[in-house]
Amino acid sequence: MKIKVPNLGLSGKCLISMPDMPDSRFRSSVIFLCAHSDEGAMGIIVNKPAQDVKLTDLMDQLSIPKDTCDKDWPVYFGGPVEHGRGFVLHTSEYRSELSTMDAGPNLAMTATIDILEDIGAEKGPQSALIALGYAGWGPGQLEQEIAVNGWLVADVGADIIFRTPDNEKWAAALGTLGVDPAILSSSGGRA
Repeated sequence: MKIKVPNLGLSGKCLISMPDMPDSRFRSSVIFLCAHSDEGAMGIIVNKPAQDVKLTDLMDQLSIPKDTCDKDWPVYFGGPVEHGRGFVLHTSEYRSELSTMDAGPNLAMTATIDILEDIGAEKGPQSALIALGYAGWGPGQLEQEIAVNGWLVADVGADIIFRTPDNEKWAAALGTLGVDPAILSSSGGRA
C-alpha cells in the first residue's frame, strides 16, 4: 500500500535513520539534505568516514598542490550514488568561482575541483566535509520512507556536522529532537 504524503520541503534538514533501517549502508546514518523538491532529493551522509581515504590522498590522486595544507581530513562515504564523484559540504562564507549550491542555513555544497584546490592553498571554507558519492531519492520516494517511519527529520547545525565526533553524530542528531537513542523504538504508529 502506498501512503500519499505531501512534499515536505526538507532542503537543509537532516535525516536520522531509525534503528531498524534495513539497508546497512544507511544504518545509524545522519544525512544532510542538500536538495529536496518534487523531482526527488539528494543528501550527503555526514557520519560515515570512508576506510583509509584521507583528503591528502585525494589531492595526490588529482595532482592538487598541497604545499601549505596540513589537513589530513577524513573523506566520507556520502552515499551509494556516484561513489566516484566528490562533494564538499561546507560553511557558506566560501563560494566557488565555478559552482556552489546553497544547501541550508549557513551551509553550501560544491562539487567542483576548485574547492579542493582552494583547501590545498588554505583559501577554502572555514569548515568542510568531503564526501565521495551521495544518497538520492526519486520523486516521492523519500516522503514514502518518512511516512513508514524509516527516517526522523531534524534541524542539525554545523556543530554536529563539522565538530562532533563521527561515532557520536547519530545520538547528537537525535538529541536535537529530545530523543534518547536508548529508548528509541523502531516501530511507530499513526494518529
